[in-house]
Amino acid sequence: MPNSASAEKRLRQNKVRQLRNRAVKSNVRGLVRRVRTAIATGDAAASQTAFQVAVKKLDQAAAKKVIHANKAARTKSRLAKAVKALSSTGM
Repeated sequence: MPNSASAEKRLRQNKVRQLRNRAVKSNVRGLVRRVRTAIATGDAAASQTAFQVAVKKLDQAAAKKVIHANKAARTKSRLAKAVKALSSTGM
């Protein structure tokens, strides 16, 4: 239990931020999953468009410190590598 008014307010703020961050993380995971699914099916065009959306959301989440910047960069790099491999093979 918070012992001061400012601690009570901080607790309320943290709960709101926790819910917002959880929603952002869940959305990002879904977008990354969508890219990986498009890669697995071999659809180069769909994977490219899904990749662009996922990169934008990863950058936004990293800018807001919802996820670590290095994690966003690592995920983008791995997805880019997979998308490029798919488009270069010409499936």
